[in-house]
This record gives sequence, structure tokens and C-alpha cells, in this order.
Amino acid sequence: MTDQTNHSDANHDDEDRKDDPNGEDQQSDTDQQDESDDEKDDGDDKKPSVFKKPLFWIILVIVVGGLIIGGVLYWLHARQFESTDDAFVDTHIVRLAPQVAGTLVQVADIDNRHVEAGRLLAVIKASGRDAQVAEAQANESQARAQFAQAQAQVTAAEAQRQQAAAQARVPMAAAVKAQQDLARYEALLRLDPSAVAGQQLDQARATARQTAADAAAAREQIDTATAQIGVARKQVGAAKSVIDARRAQVDQANVTIGDLRLTAPVAGQVVNRSVNVGSYVAPGTQLMAIVPDKMWVTANFKETQLTLMKIGQPVDIHVDAYPGVDFKGHVDSIQRGAGQAFALLPPQNATGNYVKVVQRVPVRIVFDAKNGPDPKRYPIGPGMSVVPTVKVR
Repeated sequence: MTDQTNHSDANHDDEDRKDDPNGEDQQSDTDQQDESDDEKDDGDDKKPSVFKKPLFWIILVIVVGGLIIGGVLYWLHARQFESTDDAFVDTHIVRLAPQVAGTLVQVADIDNRHVEAGRLLAVIKASGRDAQVAEAQANESQARAQFAQAQAQVTAAEAQRQQAAAQARVPMAAAVKAQQDLARYEALLRLDPSAVAGQQLDQARATARQTAADAAAAREQIDTATAQIGVARKQVGAAKSVIDARRAQVDQANVTIGDLRLTAPVAGQVVNRSVNVGSYVAPGTQLMAIVPDKMWVTANFKETQLTLMKIGQPVDIHVDAYPGVDFKGHVDSIQRGAGQAFALLPPQNATGNYVKVVQRVPVRIVFDAKNGPDPKRYPIGPGMSVVPTVKVR
């Protein structure tokens, strides 16, 4: 039984060989390929790791050294500067408002245009102001006439005094002569009573009394004329005071007339015009504003950035609107106090829970047109964002 089974299997093998004559060749090729793959795997396992290659470590050292050197150089360079993005262009905006009420009869068409100081911007209707000026001038002329009249009265009073003094010479001289004659008669009478008659002595005494009275009257006239001079001079002073008062009225009227003409107080660009011809304006009504040519940068640096910052240090100013333009400037001043201390409601750190926060301090930076681009050539205005970089070392 067993022999039959083996014989049957041998027959089947022979049939398989007959059916596939290339079977043995394919089997040998497969075995050879497997052996070659095994040899390749063995070869790959024998290759050294990349971490064991010297070239890798050389490149790594060079890269790490370059990063360290670059970082140190960047730190050495960056520590020389302090910068902030909390900075804006700033200036003192001039807002124009009338001091008198009226209707605008002229408004210059200068929106967003540059004007020089003294340029006429608007005119308000006079509404009787010219008449007030004329009346004030007439009152001043009248006061001047009264002043001239008072001066003439002083001259007349001085002339009357001179005349009174001239007229007083005669009675005063007669009084002196009569007094001298009386003195001689009295002296003779004492020497020799019979030398002078009683009637003659009485006549001398009467003449002396009469001439003395005439001299006293002449002196009173002189005193009266002198007093008149004083009164006339006081009238001159009063007339001069009236002239000053009338002149003040004229000046006030002229000021009112001047208030009707609004001119540019500073050179700059006219912005935010809100009126036109025919608009009625009242005192204090804002008509327009002028952005002056003089501008600066208000940079709010952290208080920890002010350690080395000093006045006069150079600054590179980068305006966001012109990223390709490098403006130059310098530190003009540093505010003594943080910005929050000047708020409408400053914080009270003594109440509530206190949390320390780094404060910011305003620093004024002025443009240097001589060392860089002139900001006047660019439409730069208040509120525009800038990034200043201050060289502190």
C-alpha cells in the first residue's frame, strides 16, 4: 500500500515537471535574489551614522557659533537704541474765532492750503462800526480843542499876572517913598519938635497909609493873577485827561474794526473750515484752524527706557505714511512726570488693591531739517503715527 502511494506521488512530480519545465530555473533565480537582498541589508547595516561623521559636527559648530556671534552683535547694537510705537506727530493747533458778532462778507478759499502769517482769512460785516469810529474821533478832536483852549487860558493868566505886576510897581514905589518921608519927619521931630509942623506930619502919615493900601491892593491883584494861572494849568491837565479818554475810545473803536478782519496769526496750513460767505458768526465761534509749520513728535516711552535718555540725543524718525523716508531729529525735552498723573481723574494708589504697571512718560522730539528730509515738504500733520528710535549710547 505504501509503495503504491509513493509511486503515485512520483508520478505526480513527473507530471509537474513535464507541465513546467522552467520551474527549477525560476526557483534558483528567486533564491539568488533573496541572497543578494540579504547581502545588501548587511551592507546597509554596516554604514556609519551621520552623527558619527566629523563633517556634521564641524557644520553644526559653525552654525551654532554663527548664531551666537550674530546674537551678541545684535544685542550690542540693539542696546544702543530705545524705540517705541506709541508716538505721534504733535503741534499747537491754532483755532480762529471772532470777538464780535456779524455776517461774513468774505472768506478766503484756502482749504488745506498753506498761508503766511498776516494773511487775510475772513471779513465780518461792519454793521455801524465805522460810525462808532467816526464818533470817537470827533470826541477826540473836541477834547483836543478844549486842551488848546485851556493852554490859551494859561497864557492869558500869565499875561494878566505880568500886567498886574507891572501896575503894582507904581503904588509899591509910592508906598516905599511915603514910608521913607514919614520916617524922616519922625526923626526930625525927635531931634527938634519945632522943626516939623503937626499938619505936615499928619499929611505924611496919611500918605504913607494910602500908598501902603494901594501897594497891598496891587499885591492882591498879582496873587489873583497867579491863582488864575494855577486854575488854567489844572484845566489843561483835565483837558489832557479828556484827550486820553477820547483816544482810548478811538483805539477801542479801531480794535473793534480790526476784529472784523480775521488774519492768520501764524504760518501754517488752514484746515477744518466750517463757515462760508453769508454765515452768521458769534463771539467764540470756531471758523477754522491752522496747523503751524512748527511740529514735533510726542513719544510716550516706558519709564524703564529713560535711564540713559538725555536732551540732545539724535533720533531716527520713521513716519508710517512714508516708510521709505528717514527723518532726523533730536530729543528736545522730557516731561517731568508720567502721563497718567495729568489725567482728568488721576489714579489714587493709596486706595484699593495696587498693581504696579510700567508707566509712560511723554518725550518731545524735534525734527532736524538740516540733517535730513524737511517735514514741511510732506503732508505730515498732528496725530499721524511715527516710530522714533533714540540713540542712547
